[in-house]
Amino acid sequence: MIFIAVRFTARPEHADTWLDLVADFTRATREEPGNLFFDWSRSVDDPHQYVLLEAFADAEAGAAHVASAHFKAGLETMAGAIAATPEIINVEVPQQGWGAMAELAR
Repeated sequence: MIFIAVRFTARPEHADTWLDLVADFTRATREEPGNLFFDWSRSVDDPHQYVLLEAFADAEAGAAHVASAHFKAGLETMAGAIAATPEIINVEVPQQGWGAMAELAR
């Protein structure tokens, strides 16, 4: 699985509407056959910052995502709404999706 975490800092005027701004991109990505999850969260420490956690089944699914029209459109939309260059972690991991946390297993 390809696991990606991206931290976006929105311009103040876009912070409260960020999820609406990226709604089409989010919906289209979640519909991709190789997408395992695509989840946004807002920082509790910085109201201008959003974190995107996403995963794709394999490198081919990740490449298809980056080559898609909605990816290009999403980047164009976000480019006008960010205050800084996003930070990213992109790694391949040997599992598919979320696993159970052993320390709190029930």
